[in-house]
Amino acid sequence: MLPNNFKPFKSNKQNLIRVGPKRDGGYIIDKRIIKKSKTIITCGLNDDWEFEKNYLQINPECKVIAYDHTVNKKFWKMRFKKDFLALIMLKKLTFNKILDVFKYIDYKFFFKDKNIHFSKKIVQKKNKSHEVSIKEILNKKQNIILKIDIEGDEYKILGAVNNECHKINLLIVEFHNISKNIGKIKKFLSNSKFKIIHLHANNYGGIDKFNNPNVIEVTLINSKKFFVNKKKSTKKYPILGLDYKNLKRREDIRLKFND
Repeated sequence: MLPNNFKPFKSNKQNLIRVGPKRDGGYIIDKRIIKKSKTIITCGLNDDWEFEKNYLQINPECKVIAYDHTVNKKFWKMRFKKDFLALIMLKKLTFNKILDVFKYIDYKFFFKDKNIHFSKKIVQKKNKSHEVSIKEILNKKQNIILKIDIEGDEYKILGAVNNECHKINLLIVEFHNISKNIGKIKKFLSNSKFKIIHLHANNYGGIDKFNNPNVIEVTLINSKKFFVNKKKSTKKYPILGLDYKNLKRREDIRLKFND
């Protein structure tokens, strides 16, 4: 079971909306932040910017600044080879598989003009030219959506995120290896102005020996900027019609919390 302080605070049903696909890459946000947030900072990009693309359809005035040191020329060469081989080996062509081969073109079209991708590694303290700190990323920024999915390195930057919380309207984090890092998440929440408004288990990660999900997707709102109900949610997670399986062929993970 997850600790009780992981349970989301009660939100008005009409405030929570899904942005992005009804699969992996889609996240829940509070729509109150949309008109007040003009920049998405994405830490960890890989090959998925569907959330960012959908958000820009909702708020065209927004821009996206992404950081991921793994997305480079070598990444795209390997990605193209893999997708092309998968395509020619298929007996039946699918539209999505054809699109996969041309993912780089989509990337180039999306990350141009106001949208920027920096091939830099996010660290606690910058020591090398290819590194960047949260403090540097958020320098001179205000009213942002900060989205973090950096495969376990999120725990190294939580303190810096808290220090810059006055610049952030909404925070989306994928936490990895939950049971191992529960103490770090608790500490972050206890010292934070951010309050959990939604939580979903990523079924790609499965569950551990404690029956906790290995990976959870958490949406937190800045309680100093937006009203947050003091009562905890009584909803069952995942929420029908709002949450969807990250991996379709695997059962979604039902969340349980300590009383």
